[in-house]
Amino acid sequence: MNIFYEEEGSFKVGNLMTDNESSLQVESIQGKRSKIKAANVLLRFDKPALTEFMPQAEKASAEIDLDFLWESAPQEEFGFDALAAEYFGHPPTPLEAAGMLIRLHGAPMYFYKKGKGRYKAAPPDALKAALASAEKKRLQAELQARYTEELSKFHLPAEFNDKLSQLLYNPDKNLIEFKALEAACATTHLSAAHLLQRCGGIPSTKAYHLGRFLHEHFPRGTQFPETEVAAPAELPLAEVDAFSIDDATTTEIDDAFSVASLPDGNWRIGIHIAAPALGITPGSAADAIAAQRLSTVYMPGDKITMLPDSVVNVFTLSADRACPALTLYLDVDAGSLVVLGTETRLERVHIKDNLRHHTLEPLFNEQTLRDSKLDYPYASELTLLWNLANKLEAGRGKSGETTPQFDYNFHVENDHVTISRRMRGAPIDKLVSELMIFANSTWGKLLADHDVPGIYRTQNNGKVKMSTVAAPHQGLGVAQYMWSSSPLRRYVDLVNQRQIIQVIQGEAPVYPKNDNALFAVLSSFDTAYTAYNDFQRQMERYWCLRWLIQENVKMAEAQVIRENLVRFTGIPLVGRIPSLPELPANSLVTLEIGEIDLLDLNFEARHVATPTTPEAATAAETAA
Repeated sequence: MNIFYEEEGSFKVGNLMTDNESSLQVESIQGKRSKIKAANVLLRFDKPALTEFMPQAEKASAEIDLDFLWESAPQEEFGFDALAAEYFGHPPTPLEAAGMLIRLHGAPMYFYKKGKGRYKAAPPDALKAALASAEKKRLQAELQARYTEELSKFHLPAEFNDKLSQLLYNPDKNLIEFKALEAACATTHLSAAHLLQRCGGIPSTKAYHLGRFLHEHFPRGTQFPETEVAAPAELPLAEVDAFSIDDATTTEIDDAFSVASLPDGNWRIGIHIAAPALGITPGSAADAIAAQRLSTVYMPGDKITMLPDSVVNVFTLSADRACPALTLYLDVDAGSLVVLGTETRLERVHIKDNLRHHTLEPLFNEQTLRDSKLDYPYASELTLLWNLANKLEAGRGKSGETTPQFDYNFHVENDHVTISRRMRGAPIDKLVSELMIFANSTWGKLLADHDVPGIYRTQNNGKVKMSTVAAPHQGLGVAQYMWSSSPLRRYVDLVNQRQIIQVIQGEAPVYPKNDNALFAVLSSFDTAYTAYNDFQRQMERYWCLRWLIQENVKMAEAQVIRENLVRFTGIPLVGRIPSLPELPANSLVTLEIGEIDLLDLNFEARHVATPTTPEAATAAETAA
């Protein structure tokens, strides 16, 4: 005797060995013996043979018309054997009964299981909805399969065009496009970004990196709403002409300088800072924009400004204009260049010239200063400011630092990049940075002396942090340091400028002590500024890799930082070289450049030689 029984949701057959009242011992086709409950037995049969029963029962099940079966089924609960008798028109054979049970069990949309061998027909509306859902899933499965096939052949399905940003930067695992892309990635052994690039879904690697940044930080785009600011109230006109010093691409000109002689023979040096706080009031539309963006975002060849042009143009220190400015005047001894006193004013300042680095630096540099070549515009003013900058640097205890450091300038035009290196601390840089440090430190002290909070940058034991309380910045060697000299480009500078203006006007501060709004600005700015700087470094790395491809660099010289980490000579590119032998820090090595991945921002390189060997010397000449 054989039995057909249900166990753990599936149907099985076995040879009956022992038949007890509540349990049976059976032997499977494979010869394995087991004990089952008597209640699990659905049929007993002698024929056909045990090995033939299930294949024949499944064949009988497949021949049953499911729709007709559902229409024939009673509305109340029924047993499979009763329905089999009704369907076949006679008492069913074991094979027919088993086929019916398999058919019922395999159609959960048509028949609900109510117990072992017992079912109930689904209501018409429920069946209709279930069938529609199943059809939808079938069509989606077909669509997903088509997507996967096309992607695996490096063809981008048309339906992907409006979902590329989401698939690249914020994938939804429930989308069939994502599931198809994931399957195609498994087939091609490529990442999603690399596969979509092969399919033409990424217009350029530059657009890919910029798109990721914008998706995260500017999800609504970088366009500004129409925004206007009221012109500031009339201010007294300063009795000086000023000039600014900036990169050629700078449009938000925050600072300018003036030099005037005093009747006693000393000098009055003016540090003039654009004053947008006079027109951008807290809570205004322009303030909301600045508070949301928090800083201008820089990247090689482009930038995303903090403020719209309509606002910047009102306050930027453009040439041939009298611009509202917050000015710090320094009275300086003509002989010793000691600062005798300072004064802060709100005024209009006539900006005579906007000097640019690329035209000024060939004229104003360490060599021309040594040779006393003063035959260029503003030569005497720049020389005086340079000497004052050296005096201020010495006053901070920072003069005499000789470790060479370099800054890199990226010029990108029509996707062609030029990377130039310049020694940090060049006269132009030192002149501007020292005067800005002095102004930021002085105004920080002004707020602290009046017990008015501001947003400071402090450093202790090498750790830099932001605080609303004045504290030393050990790296700069000043008792306090705040950002207030770039209010068109950084929101904390604008906030600090509001505080400074209130103090010099003798009015209550915009942000009193323990103001939650000030703490919120500090926290938000710190997070955003870190992200923006990370993006800038990422794009500088991108353009370094693009430069290697553009210039077809096969061999390059690099300097060992530590272990297998190196820094390239001439471009600010850092990477690990697995083949690098153990060498002391600062050793020069020659590398052979391999594959460059502009999506992952990685590169392969192999150590060739060190410059102490003839081979390395040859390699270095080749790289040059």
